[in-house]
Amino acid sequence: MSELLSCCGTWGVLLTMAAFALGTFLNHKTGKAWLNPLLLASIFVIVFLSVFGIPYAEYKSSALPVSYLLLPATVSLAVPLYEKWELLRHNFAAIMAGILAGTLTSLGSITAMAWLLNLQRHHAISLLPKSVTTAIGMDVAAELGGVAALSGAVIVLTGIAGNVLAEGVCRLFRITDPMSKGIAIGTSSHAIGTSKALELGKVEGAMSGLAIAVAGVLTAFLAPVFAGFLP
Repeated sequence: MSELLSCCGTWGVLLTMAAFALGTFLNHKTGKAWLNPLLLASIFVIVFLSVFGIPYAEYKSSALPVSYLLLPATVSLAVPLYEKWELLRHNFAAIMAGILAGTLTSLGSITAMAWLLNLQRHHAISLLPKSVTTAIGMDVAAELGGVAALSGAVIVLTGIAGNVLAEGVCRLFRITDPMSKGIAIGTSSHAIGTSKALELGKVEGAMSGLAIAVAGVLTAFLAPVFAGFLP
């Protein structure tokens, strides 16, 4: 199979798109939030590579063009924020305070978990940037001595969890304010969670998109501080 796929240099892109399309179809067909398209797509790709004995390195190399779209896709989240600029301007202090509180909670919870579970230092460091986009989180983990690949996997899982659980958590804790929803989702589950925020509404999507950027910058500055408290 590897020899056959080598004839098509972009087979990884086609596989990724097909897996995501299938995941989206199943999600819409069933209406189940836990059948997240990204989660299903990841499972489909893993099963495909395992069944046909294809090394992950080959798939990663072939699917690399998809990764190039991550940055512009993230930047495009600034569009709904621009549309809600007046809302941001009038609530700037409260919004920044909310994002800071979420970032500190994320970093603090990992630090506490590392002590309680006696995690190895490089594993704990890899988990620290779990709530920011992979473009920032993996670099932060690598710079601090963590495992970038592990950090990337945890970041994706965190995003999927946020996407699946966000709406239910907001209902459970009776969070009804659109800005609060967006800030909470974007700060805790980055771009993957923001896709859910955009489904909830334009204000939620705008605030979530802002939270991705601000939380990423705050994490880059604060992660080294929290890393100093790790066992």
